[in-house]
Amino acid sequence: MIDYKSNDYDLFSPQEWTPQIKTFLNETRNQLKGSERRLFMARVVFNLGYGGSLRAERELGWDRTTIRKGLAELKSGITCCDNYSGKGRKPIEKHLVNLLEDIENIVSPISQTDPSFRTTKLYSPITAAEVHRRLKADKGYTDEELPTIRTINSKLNQMGYRLKKVGKSKPKKKS
Repeated sequence: MIDYKSNDYDLFSPQEWTPQIKTFLNETRNQLKGSERRLFMARVVFNLGYGGSLRAERELGWDRTTIRKGLAELKSGITCCDNYSGKGRKPIEKHLVNLLEDIENIVSPISQTDPSFRTTKLYSPITAAEVHRRLKADKGYTDEELPTIRTINSKLNQMGYRLKKVGKSKPKKKS
């Protein structure tokens, strides 16, 4: 049984941490998100005293800039809000608002339904490279602003178009 009141077991003592304490601190940190995580890290470093952030970086692998931000939040009492939803790359529709409408105007006049009427998918006898070329020629887009052919292909698939040749209806053979 560990006596928490004795000086033999002190989490913030200058002795080396055991692997169990390091695992405990890292697992606890990994279970928290955002400002709670930064505040936990800041409290641990604050209790370590002078050089605590360096020790936490070296022994636990924590980022000192995150610790610094957590310490500032701890001292001021104001938590910084995180904008996780604003991170990442935006889809091409956010940059080129009319792109999907222009693709629709190019592809819809030549698209056909499945001749067997088994599915509601639309088949277009046009390639994504041809759509890319027509966007530049007909709609006035430049190479710099247009996405790649692969992106146009995936947008066509998202819109419900399948870029395959339509099988012609064949008459039944006499049996």
